[in-house]
Amino acid sequence: MKHRIVVLGAGYAGAITAGRLAKRLHRDDVEITLVNADPDFVERVRMHQLASGQDLPRRPLREVFAGTGVRVRAARVTAVDVDRKTVELAGEQGADTLAHGTLPHDTLAYDTLVYALGSTVADHGVPGVAEHAYDVAGKQAALRLRARLAEVAPGGTVLVVGGGLTGIEAAAEIAEAHPDLRVAIAARGGVGDWLSDKARRHLRGAFDRLGITVHERADITRVEADGVAVGAAGEIPAQVTVWTAGFNAHPLAAATTLEVSDTGRIVVDDTMRSVSHPDVYAVGDAAFAPGAGDKPLRMGCATANPMAWQAADALAARLTGRKVPRTTIGYAAQCISLGRRDAIVQRVTSDDRPTSTVLTGRTAARVKEFICASTAWALHHPTMMLPSRRRHLASQRGSGRLTASLS
Repeated sequence: MKHRIVVLGAGYAGAITAGRLAKRLHRDDVEITLVNADPDFVERVRMHQLASGQDLPRRPLREVFAGTGVRVRAARVTAVDVDRKTVELAGEQGADTLAHGTLPHDTLAYDTLVYALGSTVADHGVPGVAEHAYDVAGKQAALRLRARLAEVAPGGTVLVVGGGLTGIEAAAEIAEAHPDLRVAIAARGGVGDWLSDKARRHLRGAFDRLGITVHERADITRVEADGVAVGAAGEIPAQVTVWTAGFNAHPLAAATTLEVSDTGRIVVDDTMRSVSHPDVYAVGDAAFAPGAGDKPLRMGCATANPMAWQAADALAARLTGRKVPRTTIGYAAQCISLGRRDAIVQRVTSDDRPTSTVLTGRTAARVKEFICASTAWALHHPTMMLPSRRRHLASQRGSGRLTASLS
């Protein structure tokens, strides 16, 4: 019987893990199933572009993984039972649905689970966020904001709440794409205050050029239809409020018996393996993983790829009876787009502290675009990025098969 590997979520971390496992394990021995609510791969790092009015290429997951042996199921995960080793699915779409009728509910069993369901918007308990705010956490959310921005009359105000990477990129992209609108950004602390002095100066210059108003030390206490309340008596009026003030882990993991952090992320070791359930791996925003300097890795695209590589290689090694590779995951840079022709590439230490090395302007924009485009290309061509070393599982040796098949 084949070893059943189920990967939940086809963002960067989940899709890379599935593709890498397909290159590492022999198809005669494993069955890899990738489950994702959207039938397409969504470039989450470009959602601010989609929201501002730009069109992105469609990347159907079944086309991405055609010929790899990975089975794609476009369905929503409704529950995970890590003790019974099953996953509940709902609303499957695509070819199988058309051929056999609607599959409203299904149970999928696994031998090894890779949990990569990512994160959702964190409202931090602020009233009105769900009712009145927009976000760029996913494709449908970005399209909803895009439609709203198209309705706002010239001179209307768009307020972006959150001074981190997502907020900065969203504010700059909207301001550049909609010069007839007034764009502001508000943060409880400072906007981009973790950056080096040079990077902060460039950021302020870009905001000035784009006409973005900055509200720092602004404690947002409520979101209304026509703006936000600040502190006890202040307010910032806005026709559109975009909420980018952080992310929470997808809630399904916390509903299981998996050990999770206080933020609901699955606690894993340095190979991305659950510390409580050895047949479960977690990658991307879903994982609470150790990084350089014994600091937990933060949510973000910078860690999704290396976490996926680590998980896939460790799982493949364990299944094939080989030495498990162990690498401490660290950071190299933070890339922040400021519209299509400007950016900041901040060099950081392995434990994510800024250095004095910074690229800015068009050069930085080209660097960031190259990173984003090459990552998407690699995902769309999973069979071309690594030499195939599809090894048989350790349990299958002695049956006359070769222990490795190279192509």
